Amino acid sequence: MGGLDLRTPVVVGVGQASERVDDPGYRRLSAVDLAAEAAREALADAGADGLAAAIDTVAGVRQFEISIPGATAPLGRSNNYPRSVAGRIGAAPRRAVLEVVGGQAPQHLVTELAGTIAAGGSEVALVFGSEAISTARHLAGTADAPDFTEHVEGDLEDRGPGLEGLVSEHLAAHGLTEPVSQYALFDNARRARLGLSRAEYARQMGELFAPFTTVAAANPHAAAPVERDARELSTPTERNRVVADPYPRFLVARDQVNQGAAVLLMSVAAARRLGVPEEKWVFLHGHADLRERDLLDRADLSRSPAAVLAARHALEVAGISLADVATFDLYSCFPIAVFTICDGLGLAPDDPRGLTLTGGLPFFGGAGNNYSMHAIAETVVRMRAEPGAHGFVGANGGSLSKYSVGVYSTTPAEWRPDRSAELQAEVDAWPAPEQARAADGWATIETCTVKHARDGRRTGIVVGRLERDDRRFLAVARDDDEELLDLLSAGEPLGARVRVRASGEVNQVALG
Repeated sequence: MGGLDLRTPVVVGVGQASERVDDPGYRRLSAVDLAAEAAREALADAGADGLAAAIDTVAGVRQFEISIPGATAPLGRSNNYPRSVAGRIGAAPRRAVLEVVGGQAPQHLVTELAGTIAAGGSEVALVFGSEAISTARHLAGTADAPDFTEHVEGDLEDRGPGLEGLVSEHLAAHGLTEPVSQYALFDNARRARLGLSRAEYARQMGELFAPFTTVAAANPHAAAPVERDARELSTPTERNRVVADPYPRFLVARDQVNQGAAVLLMSVAAARRLGVPEEKWVFLHGHADLRERDLLDRADLSRSPAAVLAARHALEVAGISLADVATFDLYSCFPIAVFTICDGLGLAPDDPRGLTLTGGLPFFGGAGNNYSMHAIAETVVRMRAEPGAHGFVGANGGSLSKYSVGVYSTTPAEWRPDRSAELQAEVDAWPAPEQARAADGWATIETCTVKHARDGRRTGIVVGRLERDDRRFLAVARDDDEELLDLLSAGEPLGARVRVRASGEVNQVALG
């Protein structure tokens, strides 16, 4: 590796930490504690001493409790999460970053800081994230609940939630207030495109995720390490209740976790100066970051072409084909997040290489915005075990909104810029369907979902097209329209004819 540019970025250390509330020796760790434990693991993994003092940049992935304005932290939180973690490990970085919301954040930060290192703006950077959601839910309101409040001094580059384009008053007025209902629209749109029955599509989803459970069952950091077959995953039961059609609970990302992960990267010059063994080095060969059009501006709700474009471009930057990839970890909050990449790349859902290294978000755990930091950690470990192989990490944020890709290998490679900005301009110029914010007339259902509350209440949500001009609209079913709700939740509504009427800020649909 003697001929490498000294500013070439390399990943040199990865670490993970976790605990479950029913584990023997459960320690009630805060999010800061979990991230710090993972960071210590990453420093130790690098195989050299004195690394913490060399860190000049830390970047933290935003926890769920600080992702939405007005959200509360039931056990308290740090006012400066990145510097709280840095203080725990004895680091005093000159720069601290708190990233925007989204599951793309881990890979995006690794790519961004690798580029910063390549440009000479940093030498040693530590990226981390964590969630203690399970502990917060378990202990909130108890007599001996811990207080995780911390006040830490120091500059912080807080990039804000970054929710622009992900939420809107129009979506909220029609019940699209959480990811599960939005992703359900996408999976049902894909079912319509493929012409599959409910039962056939349920089987596809179960068959997709059953191998994920096998990986999770063998992962010591998994929040739900239980192997399940396709039928168990896709069959609604009292325990596996339907959350939003077509999803029973087992097919939905599990956010009740206590998990942290960290990645240490530095320049080749720093790695040599600090004595990091070369067998620890893993290079970021390919990378890309793209953002999809806003939800109702997408030409086809069954696909995410921006995510596929990002995946293809990262492979192009790496100079390899899909056949050259040895391992994959595809973001798997819901089945459509995996299906859309498989469909777009021509990757079989049952590819023998597997589609996850962690076990996936419903089974390993959807560690807030930080899941893919665990995927990167697992990929780095596998790449060291298979020198010269390539590992692919696909990280998704929002509602199939932001996609970040990394391609990793131990094969030495200097930093290669990507063309994400140029490609993003192309995505932004894609045509969008014309919308009818206030819709009236006969229409057909393009896609839909029904949210099922624990008390049995059903909320029907429809995306449709007006017959007279094909404008797209968003609408809801009336709570007392049992006939329509039955069709949406148990019949065959996709392509059905309905009548839509505007009522104030909300469009309502009925069968006639």
